[in-house]
Amino acid sequence: MTNEISHLFQTLKIWEKSGKKAVLVSVVALEGTSYRKPGVRMLISEDGEYAGAVSGGCVEKEIERQAKTVFQTGTAKIMTYDGRLRIGCEGVIHILIEPVFLSDELWLDFESVLEAREDFKMDAWFYQKVGEYGNIGTLMTLKGKTYVLNPSFTPDQITVQECFSQTFEPLFQLYIFGAEHDAVQLSQAAKLLGWNVTIVASAEELKSCDYFPGASALITPAYDEIGKLHIDEQTAVMLMTHSFNKDVQYLLALKNIQAAYIGMLGAKKRRERVFNMLLEIDSEIPFDFLDQIHGPAGINIGAESASEIAVSILAEILGVIRKQNPVSLREKTGSIHG
Repeated sequence: MTNEISHLFQTLKIWEKSGKKAVLVSVVALEGTSYRKPGVRMLISEDGEYAGAVSGGCVEKEIERQAKTVFQTGTAKIMTYDGRLRIGCEGVIHILIEPVFLSDELWLDFESVLEAREDFKMDAWFYQKVGEYGNIGTLMTLKGKTYVLNPSFTPDQITVQECFSQTFEPLFQLYIFGAEHDAVQLSQAAKLLGWNVTIVASAEELKSCDYFPGASALITPAYDEIGKLHIDEQTAVMLMTHSFNKDVQYLLALKNIQAAYIGMLGAKKRRERVFNMLLEIDSEIPFDFLDQIHGPAGINIGAESASEIAVSILAEILGVIRKQNPVSLREKTGSIHG
């Protein structure tokens, strides 16, 4: 979700600089089930341009039609969309449409929070009943300050409205150790998920960040500097150096990190050889660290090409961080998403 908000704010800032007005669209409540859940958001400009989405594409045209009065009056509104009658979904979604303005102060604080990898919060205040209201809108809290996104809404207007509250964690990031062709494919695929990708390569690779579409940085740290990288519980680490010795050295340097996922390319025999060498060098290396390493990385989808292997790896990372075991959706009971 954090990457979606980042994308929306970047787009909104561009629109504002060009003089475009915009509305923020938020799904704030759901009765039953739907393709996407409360908390998804999108922007619509006054000339009908979209950024983001709140459905698979079936609701947006109706939202655009409803948004016209918001542009005309500057008053926020609540609309509902009953997917049971129109598209065969099993739910009714409640949608807040509000004028939105991103102040320079909010933008600077938002960028600072992303850079510092801090949490932030958004509270959408609304009524369940369809209609136009002057006292509904979204508040954003970051760095101990509260900002109003709807210029006509203020915190002192909060009385009996309902609130959809959402806390956003730091942007998920992926560190790829290695600079071969398969790292290029993984970098591209991870960027499509909105992840922040960093390539870690040895200095002799002689490659730049331009070689890795989707990567935000390429770094060449010494082994004794790797433990200082900002790797946290919103970080996945993937070793794909194609070098036995480099993998051993990198893992020794990473042994004390707390990552969400650690993966390593190669067959099971190669993994055991790497582990044996690690224990020979450092007999006190934590077994909990070794247990969390996914090697061979990925799930079994019959992947053959580098791009298919990237899909397999990303699917496993998502399964781990969402605490899900891969299963065909037709075999899953209950809600299929989330």
